[in-house]
Formats: sequence, structure tokens, C-alpha cells
Amino acid sequence: MTSEHNNNTAHDSAETVQSLADAVRWAAALLGEAGVPSPRVDAELLADHLLGVGLGRLRAMMLGDAPAPAGYAELVAERARRIPLQHITGIAHFRYLQLAVGPGVFIPRPETESVVQLVIDRLHALVRAGVLRPKVVDLGTGSGAIAGSVAHEVPEAEVHAVEYSEFAHAWAAKNLQPLGVRLIRGDLRDALQELNGTFDVVVSNPPYIPAEAIPNEPEVALHDPPEALYGGGADGMELPTAAAASAARLLVPGGYFVMEHAEVQAVWISAMLTRSGHWTDITTHLDLNGKERATSAVLALARAQQ
Repeated sequence: MTSEHNNNTAHDSAETVQSLADAVRWAAALLGEAGVPSPRVDAELLADHLLGVGLGRLRAMMLGDAPAPAGYAELVAERARRIPLQHITGIAHFRYLQLAVGPGVFIPRPETESVVQLVIDRLHALVRAGVLRPKVVDLGTGSGAIAGSVAHEVPEAEVHAVEYSEFAHAWAAKNLQPLGVRLIRGDLRDALQELNGTFDVVVSNPPYIPAEAIPNEPEVALHDPPEALYGGGADGMELPTAAAASAARLLVPGGYFVMEHAEVQAVWISAMLTRSGHWTDITTHLDLNGKERATSAVLALARAQQ
């Protein structure tokens, strides 16, 4: 189905669809034909973006004769062209945060929420153990989803974030400034040299897609910035390896490192951490879908004392 066809269909429907319920049904059908993975949910979210009533109230309104909001067909046409929902609404929901997102920044994924939980659990354990102000850094923060969630949910923590991309840094600044996160623009390979050996936790969701592995979803392939996707090298492991090396220099003795990765990379990541000789307690963690989503490790005392 062409974009022109979708646009024409949208404008025709704008003239004929009157009720909110009919509009959402039409939108869900159109988005389904366009291959959108969650057409009904996206149709409702686009309607709520215009109405601002919340999904519960929206669904109640659909039981009556509430009219479709003005401009709805145009937004549906954009989504049918596989423009990311978050780029249309300008918002990404992540754990308890509502993040500003748009072109130039990676849209945070629900899978990463389980990585954040690992960090939060570790920080809570440190606080219970008497660490008054545990210090954490998010390497390659993107929109600030991880760092912002940590700052929001563990107010006792001192949270830092590093981002290299000028565009992503601007989005992160907007999201993190109200949360008190210390954001710097820098390369995760060598950032924060002046703070080596001072962090209790390092977390990273670095780019890790191999160079030749083009994502299937148009929302990712065409709209997520390439620098946030591809990890460098044929296997995509240059930046994950660099993130692990930076974590080793940034952490205190016994500090905790956790990194997100693709499920097929779990064995490779564990082997890389083992080969380096810097880490103990190397553990692979599953996300809510049962996939091997992250690997954690503790900085070996011998390495930290070198």
C-alpha cells in the first residue's frame, strides 16, 4: 500500500467517519493493513493524543456517540506510513516517566525496563548496606530513559549520564534536567576520566547491531538514528566492548556493571567479560519475554587495585 493511497484514504475517511468509535475502528483496520504491529492500541493512542483524556476515559467515550477529534485522520495516515508513534506524539512512556522524543534519538524500548530494575535493585541494596549516596552512570543515555528512571526511583543516588550524539544529547537534556541528573556530552569510550574509580554502578545500553544486520521494522530502520543502532564492526561488538572497558575503569572495587544486548549476543558478552580478567559474578538476565537481554558483572578487587 502506497503512502499516497493511505493519505487519500485518510482524508476520505475524515469526511465520512463521524463517531470516535467508528474512527478508531477505521484507523485500526488501516494500520493493520499497513503492517503496524499493534494497530488497535496505536489507533487508540493517537486518538488520546488529541483528546488527552486517558485510555480508560477514551474507551468509555467510544461506547457513546462522542465525535472523532479533528486532525485524527492525518495522524493515522502518518502512522500508516510507519512513522513511529512516539515521533507523532512526541512522547515515549518508560517505567514511571513520560519522555520527550523525536527525530535524532533512539526510542526507548519496554525490554530495557528490566535492565533498569537490575540497577535499582543494586542501588537499594547499597543504601540498605549504609552507602549514603551511591553513584551511578549511564553510558550512552540516548533519551535519558535509564538515567532518568534511576534518578526518579532512587532519589538517594547521584546519577550521571553520558551521550555522544548532539541530537540525542539535546533530548536527554530536556528529559533529565528536571530530575537532577548530571549529563555530559562525551564518548562512552573515554568519558569521565576525572571520575575513574568512583562509581558504584555503571549501566549501558550501547549500540550493538552488526553492520550488515538491517532491522526489519521500518520504524527502526528508517527513523532510529544509525549511531544508536550499529555497534561497530562486523559483529556489532566494538561499542559494547568499549562500554565494558569504561565500566572497569569507572567503578569502585566490587562495583556493579550491567549492559543490555541482543539475546543472541549473551554468550559472546559473557565470554568477553571473562576473557578480560576484570570481572567476577558474571550473570545473564532474562527480560519479561524470557529473552537473554542483559549481562551483569562485579569488578574484581584485583583489577580495581591495579
